[in-house]
Amino acid sequence: MNYQNETLPIGAVKVSQTPSMTQHTILKGLLKNHLAPKDKHALVVVEEGTLRFVYEDDEESVLDADKDHPIVIFPERYHRVLVDGDVLFRVEFYNVETSPSYLSGARPGEQFVKKSIKNTGS
Repeated sequence: MNYQNETLPIGAVKVSQTPSMTQHTILKGLLKNHLAPKDKHALVVVEEGTLRFVYEDDEESVLDADKDHPIVIFPERYHRVLVDGDVLFRVEFYNVETSPSYLSGARPGEQFVKKSIKNTGS
């Protein structure tokens, strides 16, 4: 297995998350080349089963994720999720003060971040 050896930056603050998804209910945008919400780190948390993850600039290095091995997604780096079996997972979003922002592209998780911020009055 090829697990990622990364952690969220010190000071990362969780601001929202997607609902838990399965191989049948996954947001279709996650299966395509996309970016995390602007200025956010994300964390793919597998609750049951396994999934794979790939950064578009390193397609040779497909990462595996399971309940003991989440995936940290860095801002402004194109990526996609690969699902080929039973899985239950969610994506959590974190504010990190030093996040750069210089790319534009599809950001399927953006709606969850904006909704959460609006509901908290931030």
